[in-house]
Amino acid sequence: MNNSTEDTALEGTAAKAIRVMLVDDQNLVRQGVRSLLELADAIEVTAEARDGQEALDMLEEVRPDVILLDMRMPVMSGLDFLRHLSQTEYFPPTIILTTFDDDELVLGGLKAGAKGYLLKDVSLEELVDGIQTVANGGSIVKPAVTERLMKGLKGMETGFSSLEQPDPLTTRETEILRLMASGFSNKEIANSLDVAEGTVKNHVSNILSKMGVRDRTRAVLKAFEMGMI
Repeated sequence: MNNSTEDTALEGTAAKAIRVMLVDDQNLVRQGVRSLLELADAIEVTAEARDGQEALDMLEEVRPDVILLDMRMPVMSGLDFLRHLSQTEYFPPTIILTTFDDDELVLGGLKAGAKGYLLKDVSLEELVDGIQTVANGGSIVKPAVTERLMKGLKGMETGFSSLEQPDPLTTRETEILRLMASGFSNKEIANSLDVAEGTVKNHVSNILSKMGVRDRTRAVLKAFEMGMI
């Protein structure tokens, strides 16, 4: 009976693990990230792909919860992969993994729908935290991480589809936008403000509508660009 109970508990744990797909053309990078994530009980690497096209070919079958994506790959780049996904109904939360100081490429990935980016030498704690954040509906476009990136916006045509001059936000909406910029999910924002999660969802919807953007990541980037936060 004890063995049966333990097996049931293990199955429950496995069922709750976040399923991750690695997309990178370098075998050593994929092996390194996989080895790192194998140390985290809450994460399960379920698939690997060497380029964007290979990832697309297996995406429907694998259906990961989160994608870790390199941007510079042969056959189909990470940016082209994201742009393709942005035209489909199934778009798992995606984190850009990069070793390059390429503002324009990262911005292009965020514009195409990525939920944030991390450097490939990220620590296990930061990587797991980022995966859990985007899996729970948040983003990792954080002020501390993107300060240099946002400064680059001043001289760059971002091409983000949004209103030129957003409608004014209320004090509470601005407060929630700041929490969104720190990567908090709706549930975490609700806990922080001691309000219902549904209330936060309504506020987020109003923020997106007023700013004329499609998702939270674009809202945060637009807010940085316009000096709203």
